[in-house]
Amino acid sequence: QVQLVESGGGLVQAGGSLRLSCAASGRTVSSYYMAWFRQAPGKEREFVARINWSGRTTYYADSVKGRFTMSRDNAKNTVSLQMNSLKPEDTAVYYCAADPSLKVGTSYAYWGQGTQVTVSS
Repeated sequence: QVQLVESGGGLVQAGGSLRLSCAASGRTVSSYYMAWFRQAPGKEREFVARINWSGRTTYYADSVKGRFTMSRDNAKNTVSLQMNSLKPEDTAVYYCAADPSLKVGTSYAYWGQGTQVTVSS
């Protein structure tokens, strides 16, 4: 089993930056696909970013492309999401997810509890 814990959320002004981290425990996730999702109040959970097991391939939603960067450190069993040029519409609860295989939609095997990101205008 894998446990995921997100950290780094908070309040930031538009144009600012935040770095989210996701720490995994229980089992190494060095061979897992990892992803970030977010969910705003009253909205469906949406995909943000994904990274493969080696960390050499990433994929981003169009809404965050060029502003967010996902990375992983397999030695530390962690992944990160660097968020720059934040906009009020980025406000949401951000979730970390993991799965041994590439998944479609929100069908990842493991999820964290989420961390709140609030961007003020």
